[in-house]
Amino acid sequence: MIKKKLTALGLAGVLALASGIATAGDPLRVGVEGAYPPFSWKEADGSLKGFDIDFAMEVCKRLNRECVLVEQEWDGMIPALLARKFDTIIASMSITEERKKKIDFTIKYYNTPAKLVSKANPGFEGTADGLNGKRLGVQRATTHQCSAEKLYPGAELVLYGTQEEVWQDLASGRLDAQLSDSLQAYEGFLALDAGKGFDFLGDAIDDIECQGVGAGFAVRKQDSALRDALSQIILDIRADGTYKAMNDAYFAVDIYGG
Repeated sequence: MIKKKLTALGLAGVLALASGIATAGDPLRVGVEGAYPPFSWKEADGSLKGFDIDFAMEVCKRLNRECVLVEQEWDGMIPALLARKFDTIIASMSITEERKKKIDFTIKYYNTPAKLVSKANPGFEGTADGLNGKRLGVQRATTHQCSAEKLYPGAELVLYGTQEEVWQDLASGRLDAQLSDSLQAYEGFLALDAGKGFDFLGDAIDDIECQGVGAGFAVRKQDSALRDALSQIILDIRADGTYKAMNDAYFAVDIYGG
């Protein structure tokens, strides 16, 4: 339904509507985390890299607007958007009904499942009973915290400001397991030296209530024209081969999902 609507409207018309939000040529301020590799991270020189960063830059190019990347700690992302610190969030934010009570989303730009990670053959299962009394790490204010509280009520939940901190404590033995996006877990930990001896624990988490229906760009509810313009750009990037090029630069599989 949304694809037909956007295609009929056309990108030019959507961008014309978006001009009511910001003058043509004004910078697009994009909220990013910079601590969630391979989607976003900061190099030693302070520059931001990753799939989300590439996507943000491509969006700004197609809008013919300068990209201003605004770093924001994860648990302050939505408050900062509502406070107009930036115009949109491009930071692997899952589209959930709970978040949609406060903000709006574009269509998804990728969708990958969540999974548990622990030491290989840890001696317990990735179930509510198996994790009872175990230290389970998650990043604070994420869909994974929601799922952990719902699915593993007997676990000792340990909350962190960034996913990188979760990996550090898992590697050091201060956690028994952690819950996060499976692709980020593989690319950002299991495939690295720090992840040797660790593995996924159990199957993908099937929890749409908490995990949502994929990651989208977040905007304020009143910015529907910007939302539609960004949704159309996602469709265009997907259709013209740009998405595949960006995807393949970071991942061995198509992360768009079904």
